[in-house]
Amino acid sequence: MATSLNVAIAGAGIGGLTAATLLAHQGHNITVFDQFDRPRPVGSGLVIQPVGQAVLDEIGAGDAARAKGNPLRRMLGHEADRGRRVLDVTYDHDPDGTNFGLAIHRAALFDVIHRAACGAGVTISSMHRVIACKDAHLHFDTQAPQGPFDLVVDSSGVSSPLSPIQAKPLPYGAIWGTVPWRDCGLPQDQLTQTYRRADRMIGVMPSGTLPDSDVQQAAIFWSMPRDAYDAWRAVPLKDWHAEIAQLWPEAVPIFEQITSHDQMTMARYTHGTLRKPYTEGLAIIGDAAHKASPQLGQGANMAMLDASALAKAIAQYPLHDALPAYAMARRWHVRIYQAMSWAFTPQYQSDSRILPALRDHLLFPVSQIPPVPRILTRLVRGDMIPPMASLTPRD
Repeated sequence: MATSLNVAIAGAGIGGLTAATLLAHQGHNITVFDQFDRPRPVGSGLVIQPVGQAVLDEIGAGDAARAKGNPLRRMLGHEADRGRRVLDVTYDHDPDGTNFGLAIHRAALFDVIHRAACGAGVTISSMHRVIACKDAHLHFDTQAPQGPFDLVVDSSGVSSPLSPIQAKPLPYGAIWGTVPWRDCGLPQDQLTQTYRRADRMIGVMPSGTLPDSDVQQAAIFWSMPRDAYDAWRAVPLKDWHAEIAQLWPEAVPIFEQITSHDQMTMARYTHGTLRKPYTEGLAIIGDAAHKASPQLGQGANMAMLDASALAKAIAQYPLHDALPAYAMARRWHVRIYQAMSWAFTPQYQSDSRILPALRDHLLFPVSQIPPVPRILTRLVRGDMIPPMASLTPRD
């Protein structure tokens, strides 16, 4: 590396802190600006796929994350009325396979990445809500502008004020929560879901432990239309628990730990992709560059892969060439996974009666015929195609 860059990163989320750590390891001067009084995660459990775990290893946080998370070997979904399988994907078809999804609470993941960033010498500046990037300076709502920066990385998420992305709201979202794990007969190495057609999707994911705790947790979710949250809050929880008992009796010991509506948080989703995730002096990564439903469990992984690709491009090329190289490296992986998410989501979250019938009676039987199971495994693991095929090390 010939020149040390002065880099600003907007947003201390998973992707932003990963990019900060990787670039700091290269010797660049990194400042992360975050709107909160102290950086903190938002959300419940998520899955770090093998491709994302590889990036955690790059920043030296892989072992710490695996110590806090819970390995998932299988994703299994049943139809509620008849109990038949309608989703069944394993992470590794070899008996001694090493591939697994790492279910982890967002707070635990954030903690290990935040520690890695601080250990790499990254400066984190809190209480700076970014509102604009002009003339290589970042502008904030109350503080004075800062800069100039050689590069600004937009990792400020779905509500980014810097990204020109235009996304389409999806009709369904979900409420999410975290509760202590209870042994109720559900496998602890499995993400388990139950569906009623496509208008009900209930899930339980054993998600490891929280920071400074050794109590095993579970992430739970309940699908609903994006405008149905207020109506759900108006219904007594006992009625909700009764519906869960009818649809999925085995999950009752997990869900009955929700004793207040406030324990569940509504998440609404949108779908969209930037064709060009950069401009001069600005790189856009993560949800600010591509938004989708979490159906394939790839959100945090995509952000970390963006961060890794950006860092590799900057290490290999002059800055004016690095940003197009970053975009080219990620282009096809992002496009394919965005397309797959767009295709799969209505089968599990929609008002359609036709799509779930097609899912149950045609698509699932086909999914069990070789070589389709291995293709689905690669899809879930995040390596259906190489995540950054065009970025090869220079000799």
